Amino acid sequence: MSTIVENPDRPRVLIVDDDEEIRSALRELLLSVGIDACCYASTQELLRADLPERPGCLILDVRMPGASGLDLQQHLTARGSTRPIIFLTGHGDIAMTVQAMKAGAVDFLTKPVRDQTLLDAVAAAIEKDIAQRAAAQRVKRNVELFAKLTAREREVVREVVKGRLNKQIAFELNISEITVKLHRGNATKKLQTNSVGELIRIWESLPPDHRGEPAYTKE
Repeated sequence: MSTIVENPDRPRVLIVDDDEEIRSALRELLLSVGIDACCYASTQELLRADLPERPGCLILDVRMPGASGLDLQQHLTARGSTRPIIFLTGHGDIAMTVQAMKAGAVDFLTKPVRDQTLLDAVAAAIEKDIAQRAAAQRVKRNVELFAKLTAREREVVREVVKGRLNKQIAFELNISEITVKLHRGNATKKLQTNSVGELIRIWESLPPDHRGEPAYTKE
C-alpha cells in the first residue's frame, strides 16, 4: 500500500465556518483552482487540530457558536501566528471590519461574495504568507550564522555596519589595524558574505536583542 507524502511547500487554506454548506462550497471552489483546503466547524475544532506547517491562509466566519472569528484572530496573534486571515461573514459591520483589519486581516468580505473576489483575496494572502515564511527563514539563518562569530568578531561587525574604517575600529577597540582586518575577514567568511552591503543587510535582519546585546567577554 503506497503512502501519500504531503508537499510541505504546497499552499493549504484553512476554512472555519459553522455552516456546512458554505464550508463545502468554499472548499470546492478552492480545489477547482488547485488549492488544497481543510474545513473546521468551529474555532475550537481548529485549535484542537494538528495544523499543517504549510504556506496558506485562514478563511474565518465572524459569528459562530462559541468563540468568534475575531476571538480566534486575537488568540492566534497572541500565540505568535502570522498566518494571514480573510474574514468572510454575513453579519459584518464597520466596527468589525476596522477591528479585524487593524489586527492584521488581509481582507474582510461579506457573504455572498463573488468567486473571483474571494480567489483574489486568497491568492494575495498566500503570497503574503510565502513571503513572511521566506523572510523568517532568512532571519533564522542569519541568527545562526551570527552566533558562530567570536566576541571580538561581533564587535568588529558592529563597527563595520556603522560605516567605520579599519583604522577607526582599531582605535575604538584598542587593537591593531591588522587584527581588525583578521577579525573582519573571519566574520565575513562565517557570515558567507562578500560585501559591506550584504553584511549590513544581515545585521539589519537580526532581531534587536541580537544587534543590541551587551558587551561580550573579549577573546
